[in-house]
Amino acid sequence: MKRRAHLAGLLALPMFWLIGIYIFSLVMLLVTAFWTTDPFTSKVKPGFTLRNFEQLVANPAYLSTAVRTLVIALAVTVLCMLISVPLGIFMAKIAKPWLRALLAVAITLPLWAGYLVKILAMRVTFTDAGFFNWALAPFGITGPSFSITTVVLTLTYLWLPYMAVPVYTAIRQLPANLFDASADLGAGAWRTIRTIVLPLIKPAIIAGSIFTFSLSLGDYIAAKFVGGSTQMIGSIIASNINLNPPIAAAFAVVPIAFVVIYLLSVQRTGALERM
Repeated sequence: MKRRAHLAGLLALPMFWLIGIYIFSLVMLLVTAFWTTDPFTSKVKPGFTLRNFEQLVANPAYLSTAVRTLVIALAVTVLCMLISVPLGIFMAKIAKPWLRALLAVAITLPLWAGYLVKILAMRVTFTDAGFFNWALAPFGITGPSFSITTVVLTLTYLWLPYMAVPVYTAIRQLPANLFDASADLGAGAWRTIRTIVLPLIKPAIIAGSIFTFSLSLGDYIAAKFVGGSTQMIGSIIASNINLNPPIAAAFAVVPIAFVVIYLLSVQRTGALERM
């Protein structure tokens, strides 16, 4: 009896947070998505209607924003993976200890600064008179300025640690004799990465991709400051949160649906079972 009481005491606060706040908030979000807004008073009226979800499909602006956000999130995830795998191999198997420590600090450095500080730093970098254009000027090239490309680069800068750290940790645990055996059998570097490294670190890549994908879906501050006229799902939610909360709630369900679909597709690969 005492053991159960002790266990209940330990779980009371986290269960209250999980069920009483987190899950309840999500349920209320879903419920609000079916409510309506009075066009004259702008007051939210409880009820049940699918009109809010119909507008997400019928309105070309809403639909294009959802697709654009999905493409940006996927692009960020792929770019983080393309950077993290070779970087992780270099850090874990090639770099000297002092260089490995320096790179580890450089990778995690973005986590030390505030979110807005990092966004403003990227904004300064990509202005017309910023560092990016200054560095490319001798080659007669101009940067992407404020655009979707800049949003992807900014989000990659923000979320790269969430991919790089688990990938590096997974690669570091790989026995060195696997690389030696692959080389002895005549496999080149790229073939070794493709046939040996990637299959073994697949759970780490998927774990990192869940963070980069979901965080990119929910972001909109980056688009506001470095995206020019680019809008993401969060932009529509923020603009409607006071004017039309049911529309905002319905649109908030979209990234949740994207993440659920992504997790289900990942689960079918069996990688989550090895995490």
